[in-house]
Amino acid sequence: MAMAMATLASSSSTVLFSASSSNLLPFSHPSSSSRLPFSSSLHYSLSISPSFLAHTSATSRDFASHAAFSIAASAAQKKKVLIVNTNSGGHAVIGFYFAKELLAAGHAVTIFTVGEEASDKMKKPPFNRFSEIVSAGGRTAWGDPAEVGSVVGGEVFDAVLDNNGKDLDTVRPVIDWAKSSGAKQFLFISSAGIYKPTDEPPHVEGDAVNANAGHVEVEKYIEETFESWAVFRPQYMIGSGNNKDCEEWFFDRIVRDRPVPIPGSGLQLSNIAHVRDLSSMLTLAVEKPEAATHSIFNCVSDRAVTLNGIAKLCAQAAGRPVNIVHYDPKAVGVDAKKAFPFRTYHFYAEPRAAKTKLGWQSTTNLSEDLKERFEEYVKIGRDKKPIKFELDDKILEALKVPVPV
Repeated sequence: MAMAMATLASSSSTVLFSASSSNLLPFSHPSSSSRLPFSSSLHYSLSISPSFLAHTSATSRDFASHAAFSIAASAAQKKKVLIVNTNSGGHAVIGFYFAKELLAAGHAVTIFTVGEEASDKMKKPPFNRFSEIVSAGGRTAWGDPAEVGSVVGGEVFDAVLDNNGKDLDTVRPVIDWAKSSGAKQFLFISSAGIYKPTDEPPHVEGDAVNANAGHVEVEKYIEETFESWAVFRPQYMIGSGNNKDCEEWFFDRIVRDRPVPIPGSGLQLSNIAHVRDLSSMLTLAVEKPEAATHSIFNCVSDRAVTLNGIAKLCAQAAGRPVNIVHYDPKAVGVDAKKAFPFRTYHFYAEPRAAKTKLGWQSTTNLSEDLKERFEEYVKIGRDKKPIKFELDDKILEALKVPVPV
């Protein structure tokens, strides 16, 4: 079925035509024999000079013989995008937001999640909200990324995002399939965690990375394989649907009037971005492939925050006081990686490449965004759930800080 619409805007001497088409194509689903609908749209923008409008009172024959005008067709059209999405960790929410943003902009999206649709993991955020993607016109599928080609059949995508693998063995099958199937652009969610610690923060694109990190090998292979590619290195993120404890760790202690133990001075700098900023950056890369190509982007907000600051902002969002205590992990005999959800040294990057190459701007506002997260925290009843604080108690006992009963 095809539909066409024309709108005359005489004040601007422009006629705009929009044409869209919709059809059904076969799509293999790993958990069902049903075929899923696929819709695509193409929009054109046609400009007609004022001299043409002078002929509108003439007969159609006069129009046909005398009207001469040029048509500019914009094919900065709608893209077909495949998102290979992880089923665990804090990155899953990136694919969810990215899919929704692309769909809102009129692009066609398939989100392919690792694993099985019926698994217990799919009962948790953001997967239990995938109906929002489907209702917006997107498609969902599950399976093994190594077999992505058999799941999507003969589909050809303009852009493919891997938001799953951390090493080449995992990502290479997706890269190779995308290349052989005719995908024009490959995007990869890497990690700012691959940067080497520096005495001159923040991390900027081009800084030294740990050569042995799995993400680095993937980045190199993508560069060797694709003409059009871009890599994104996120840090910590917040947003509705995130299932990795970061701000919740602070809320757990604040709502129970417990001290918040922070390793070191608490002045260490970090970076937290709302996931909508990450998805907007990715969307710009899809819509501006020439500007994004051959680029690494720090997928972060444009402001740093101290570890003490995170605790204070979480308390502000909860409307409660906060009691911060500092400790030396070695002195009290605890592993800081297990006792605290953030790195204990300066770890923050700046999104310089995204601003200069894509014209991207951050919208993260931690004081407001944390309010959204606290509302969800209370809504699911986590503020009332019994929680054990065994490592906290060990730290507080060593510091001789009283623990509330």
